Amino acid sequence: MGSYGVFADYYDALTLNVDYESRARYIVNILKHLGHEMGLTLDLACGTAKLTVELKKLGVDVYGADASEEMLSFAYENAAENGFNILFLRQKMQELDLYGSIDTCVCTLDSINHMTDKSDVEKAFKKVALFMNKGGCFLFDVNTVYKHKNILADNTFVYDLDEVYCVWENSLKENNVVDIDINLFVPEGELYERCEESFSERAYSDLELTSMLENAGFKVLKRYGDMSESAPAEDEQRVIYIAQRI
Repeated sequence: MGSYGVFADYYDALTLNVDYESRARYIVNILKHLGHEMGLTLDLACGTAKLTVELKKLGVDVYGADASEEMLSFAYENAAENGFNILFLRQKMQELDLYGSIDTCVCTLDSINHMTDKSDVEKAFKKVALFMNKGGCFLFDVNTVYKHKNILADNTFVYDLDEVYCVWENSLKENNVVDIDINLFVPEGELYERCEESFSERAYSDLELTSMLENAGFKVLKRYGDMSESAPAEDEQRVIYIAQRI
Protein backbone atom coordinates (compact mmCIF):
# COMPACT_ATOMS: atom_id res chain seq x y z
CA MET A 1 0.00 0.00 0.00
CA GLY A 2 1.23 3.48 -0.80
CA SER A 3 1.24 6.39 1.58
CA TYR A 4 -2.06 7.96 2.49
CA GLY A 5 -2.74 11.30 0.82
CA VAL A 6 -5.71 13.49 1.68
CA PHE A 7 -7.23 10.56 3.61
CA ALA A 8 -4.71 11.30 6.37
CA ASP A 9 -6.45 14.64 6.95
CA TYR A 10 -9.62 12.84 8.03
CA TYR A 11 -8.28 9.58 9.41
CA ASP A 12 -8.76 10.56 13.06
CA ALA A 13 -12.28 11.87 12.41
CA LEU A 14 -13.23 8.62 10.67
CA THR A 15 -11.82 6.47 13.49
CA LEU A 16 -13.43 8.25 16.43
CA ASN A 17 -14.95 4.90 17.41
CA VAL A 18 -11.47 3.60 18.31
CA ASP A 19 -10.79 3.98 22.04
CA TYR A 20 -7.02 4.41 21.95
CA GLU A 21 -6.77 4.95 25.69
CA SER A 22 -8.44 1.62 26.44
CA ARG A 23 -6.42 -0.12 23.73
CA ALA A 24 -3.16 1.15 25.18
CA ARG A 25 -4.12 -0.04 28.66
CA TYR A 26 -5.17 -3.39 27.24
CA ILE A 27 -1.79 -3.84 25.52
CA VAL A 28 0.23 -2.98 28.63
CA ASN A 29 -1.93 -5.11 30.92
CA ILE A 30 -2.15 -8.17 28.67
CA LEU A 31 1.62 -8.25 28.21
CA LYS A 32 2.18 -7.73 31.93
CA HIS A 33 -0.20 -10.63 32.60
CA LEU A 34 2.08 -12.76 30.43
CA GLY A 35 5.08 -11.64 32.49
CA HIS A 36 6.44 -9.18 29.94
CA GLU A 37 7.40 -5.59 30.73
CA MET A 38 7.19 -3.18 27.81
CA GLY A 39 10.74 -1.81 27.91
CA LEU A 40 11.75 0.08 24.77
CA THR A 41 8.74 -0.17 22.48
CA LEU A 42 8.17 0.45 18.79
CA ASP A 43 4.70 1.40 17.57
CA LEU A 44 4.95 0.01 14.05
CA ALA A 45 2.71 1.60 11.40
CA CYS A 46 1.83 4.19 14.05
CA GLY A 47 -0.30 6.36 11.74
CA THR A 48 -1.28 9.60 13.46
CA ALA A 49 0.22 8.33 16.74
CA LYS A 50 -2.98 8.28 18.76
CA LEU A 51 -1.96 4.95 20.28
CA THR A 52 1.68 6.01 20.61
CA VAL A 53 0.65 8.99 22.70
CA GLU A 54 -1.61 6.89 24.94
CA LEU A 55 1.22 4.41 25.53
CA LYS A 56 3.50 7.31 26.40
CA LYS A 57 0.94 8.56 28.93
CA LEU A 58 1.17 5.16 30.62
CA GLY A 59 4.92 5.61 31.01
CA VAL A 60 5.98 3.40 28.11
CA ASP A 61 9.30 4.31 26.48
CA VAL A 62 7.87 4.34 22.96
CA TYR A 63 8.62 5.66 19.49
CA GLY A 64 6.86 5.23 16.17
CA ALA A 65 7.43 4.30 12.55
CA ASP A 66 5.13 4.71 9.56
CA ALA A 67 5.51 4.78 5.78
CA SER A 68 3.23 7.77 5.26
CA GLU A 69 4.68 11.27 5.42
CA GLU A 70 1.14 12.65 5.69
CA MET A 71 0.32 10.45 8.66
CA LEU A 72 3.56 11.30 10.41
CA SER A 73 2.89 15.03 10.12
CA PHE A 74 -0.23 14.46 12.24
CA ALA A 75 1.74 12.15 14.53
CA TYR A 76 4.14 14.96 15.40
CA GLU A 77 1.21 17.30 16.01
CA ASN A 78 -0.59 14.83 18.26
CA ALA A 79 2.55 14.21 20.29
CA ALA A 80 3.32 17.92 20.65
CA GLU A 81 -0.26 18.75 21.67
CA ASN A 82 0.13 16.28 24.52
CA GLY A 83 3.50 17.69 25.57
CA PHE A 84 5.60 14.78 24.30
CA ASN A 85 8.74 14.79 22.20
CA ILE A 86 8.46 11.40 20.51
CA LEU A 87 10.78 10.06 17.82
CA PHE A 88 9.03 9.10 14.59
CA LEU A 89 10.67 7.33 11.66
CA ARG A 90 9.41 7.27 8.10
CA GLN A 91 9.87 3.60 7.22
CA LYS A 92 7.91 0.81 5.63
CA MET A 93 7.27 -2.23 7.83
CA GLN A 94 9.13 -4.55 5.47
CA GLU A 95 12.12 -2.15 5.26
CA LEU A 96 12.51 -1.46 8.97
CA ASP A 97 15.97 -0.18 9.92
CA LEU A 98 16.21 0.82 13.57
CA TYR A 99 19.08 2.40 15.50
CA GLY A 100 19.15 -0.36 18.12
CA SER A 101 17.23 -3.21 19.67
CA ILE A 102 13.71 -3.12 21.11
CA ASP A 103 11.90 -5.09 23.81
CA THR A 104 8.38 -4.77 22.44
CA CYS A 105 6.75 -4.05 19.10
CA VAL A 106 3.06 -3.25 18.69
CA CYS A 107 1.31 -3.01 15.35
CA THR A 108 -2.41 -2.34 15.57
CA LEU A 109 -5.60 -1.60 13.66
CA ASP A 110 -5.06 -4.02 10.79
CA SER A 111 -1.79 -2.55 9.56
CA ILE A 112 -0.47 -6.02 8.68
CA ASN A 113 -3.47 -6.46 6.35
CA HIS A 114 -2.27 -3.56 4.23
CA MET A 115 0.56 -5.75 2.95
CA THR A 116 -1.19 -7.75 0.22
CA ASP A 117 2.00 -9.54 -0.88
CA LYS A 118 2.74 -12.40 1.50
CA SER A 119 6.48 -11.91 0.97
CA ASP A 120 6.18 -8.39 2.40
CA VAL A 121 4.59 -9.76 5.58
CA GLU A 122 7.43 -12.27 5.85
CA LYS A 123 9.99 -9.48 5.43
CA ALA A 124 8.24 -7.31 8.03
CA PHE A 125 8.19 -10.13 10.59
CA LYS A 126 11.87 -10.84 9.98
CA LYS A 127 12.75 -7.15 10.35
CA VAL A 128 10.92 -6.95 13.68
CA ALA A 129 12.73 -10.09 14.83
CA LEU A 130 16.10 -8.71 13.70
CA PHE A 131 15.81 -5.70 15.98
CA MET A 132 14.06 -7.40 18.91
CA ASN A 133 15.88 -8.66 21.98
CA LYS A 134 15.44 -12.35 22.74
CA GLY A 135 12.42 -12.81 24.96
CA GLY A 136 10.86 -9.64 23.55
CA CYS A 137 7.22 -9.57 22.49
CA PHE A 138 5.53 -8.66 19.22
CA LEU A 139 1.83 -7.82 19.60
CA PHE A 140 -0.20 -7.16 16.49
CA ASP A 141 -3.77 -7.48 15.30
CA VAL A 142 -5.25 -8.46 11.97
CA ASN A 143 -8.60 -8.40 10.26
CA THR A 144 -9.74 -11.98 9.82
CA VAL A 145 -10.64 -13.97 6.74
CA TYR A 146 -14.19 -14.06 8.15
CA LYS A 147 -14.35 -10.26 8.20
CA HIS A 148 -13.07 -9.93 4.65
CA LYS A 149 -15.53 -12.48 3.29
CA ASN A 150 -18.60 -11.57 5.35
CA ILE A 151 -18.30 -7.97 6.57
CA LEU A 152 -16.11 -6.01 4.16
CA ALA A 153 -16.76 -8.19 1.09
CA ASP A 154 -18.44 -6.20 -1.72
CA ASN A 155 -20.15 -3.79 0.64
CA THR A 156 -20.30 -0.01 0.70
CA PHE A 157 -20.14 2.09 3.88
CA VAL A 158 -21.08 5.76 4.26
CA TYR A 159 -19.79 8.14 6.94
CA ASP A 160 -21.58 11.48 7.20
CA LEU A 161 -19.50 13.81 9.39
CA ASP A 162 -19.46 17.58 9.73
CA GLU A 163 -15.95 17.83 8.26
CA VAL A 164 -16.28 15.21 5.53
CA TYR A 165 -18.75 12.92 3.75
CA CYS A 166 -17.07 9.60 3.05
CA VAL A 167 -18.19 6.78 0.74
CA TRP A 168 -16.15 3.61 1.33
CA GLU A 169 -16.55 0.97 -1.43
CA ASN A 170 -15.14 -2.55 -1.15
CA SER A 171 -14.53 -5.20 -3.80
CA LEU A 172 -13.64 -8.74 -2.71
CA LYS A 173 -10.97 -10.38 -4.89
CA GLU A 174 -8.97 -13.61 -4.84
CA ASN A 175 -6.77 -14.60 -1.87
CA ASN A 176 -9.02 -12.73 0.56
CA VAL A 177 -7.96 -9.37 -0.86
CA VAL A 178 -10.38 -6.46 -0.60
CA ASP A 179 -9.85 -3.50 -2.93
CA ILE A 180 -10.97 -0.31 -1.24
CA ASP A 181 -12.01 2.90 -3.00
CA ILE A 182 -12.68 5.91 -0.81
CA ASN A 183 -14.47 9.01 -2.04
CA LEU A 184 -14.20 12.01 0.25
CA PHE A 185 -16.49 15.00 -0.15
CA VAL A 186 -15.10 17.97 1.74
CA PRO A 187 -17.41 20.98 2.27
CA GLU A 188 -16.17 24.20 0.67
CA GLY A 189 -18.82 26.82 1.39
CA GLU A 190 -21.98 25.66 -0.35
CA LEU A 191 -20.06 23.21 -2.55
CA TYR A 192 -18.04 20.04 -1.97
CA GLU A 193 -14.53 19.16 -3.12
CA ARG A 194 -14.21 15.51 -4.10
CA CYS A 195 -11.03 13.57 -3.32
CA GLU A 196 -10.26 9.92 -3.97
CA GLU A 197 -8.03 7.32 -2.30
CA SER A 198 -7.57 3.67 -3.23
CA PHE A 199 -5.74 0.82 -1.51
CA SER A 200 -6.11 -2.89 -0.77
CA GLU A 201 -6.06 -5.17 2.26
CA ARG A 202 -5.49 -8.91 2.49
CA ALA A 203 -6.56 -11.29 5.25
CA TYR A 204 -4.23 -14.14 6.21
CA SER A 205 -5.17 -17.39 7.88
CA ASP A 206 -3.87 -18.37 11.30
CA LEU A 207 -1.79 -21.10 9.66
CA GLU A 208 -0.14 -18.57 7.34
CA LEU A 209 0.59 -16.07 10.10
CA THR A 210 1.90 -18.68 12.52
CA SER A 211 4.19 -20.15 9.86
CA MET A 212 5.57 -16.74 8.93
CA LEU A 213 6.16 -15.84 12.58
CA GLU A 214 7.98 -19.09 13.27
CA ASN A 215 10.14 -18.67 10.18
CA ALA A 216 11.09 -15.21 11.42
CA GLY A 217 12.20 -16.49 14.82
CA PHE A 218 9.06 -16.07 16.92
CA LYS A 219 6.80 -18.45 18.78
CA VAL A 220 3.13 -17.61 19.20
CA LEU A 221 2.26 -17.22 22.88
CA LYS A 222 -1.40 -16.26 22.62
CA ARG A 223 -4.22 -15.46 20.21
CA TYR A 224 -7.09 -13.37 21.52
CA GLY A 225 -10.30 -11.91 20.23
CA ASP A 226 -10.06 -8.16 19.90
CA MET A 227 -9.63 -6.42 23.29
CA SER A 228 -10.30 -9.66 25.16
CA GLU A 229 -8.48 -12.36 27.10
CA SER A 230 -10.40 -15.15 25.38
CA ALA A 231 -9.58 -17.22 22.33
CA PRO A 232 -11.00 -15.84 19.06
CA ALA A 233 -14.53 -16.88 18.14
CA GLU A 234 -15.28 -18.43 14.74
CA ASP A 235 -16.85 -15.15 13.61
CA GLU A 236 -14.13 -12.95 15.12
CA GLN A 237 -13.48 -9.87 13.01
CA ARG A 238 -10.12 -8.94 14.50
CA VAL A 239 -7.58 -11.22 16.19
CA ILE A 240 -4.67 -10.18 18.41
CA TYR A 241 -1.43 -12.14 18.20
CA ILE A 242 1.28 -12.11 20.83
CA ALA A 243 4.54 -13.69 19.71
CA GLN A 244 7.85 -13.98 21.57
CA ARG A 245 11.31 -13.69 20.06
CA ILE A 246 13.22 -16.93 20.64
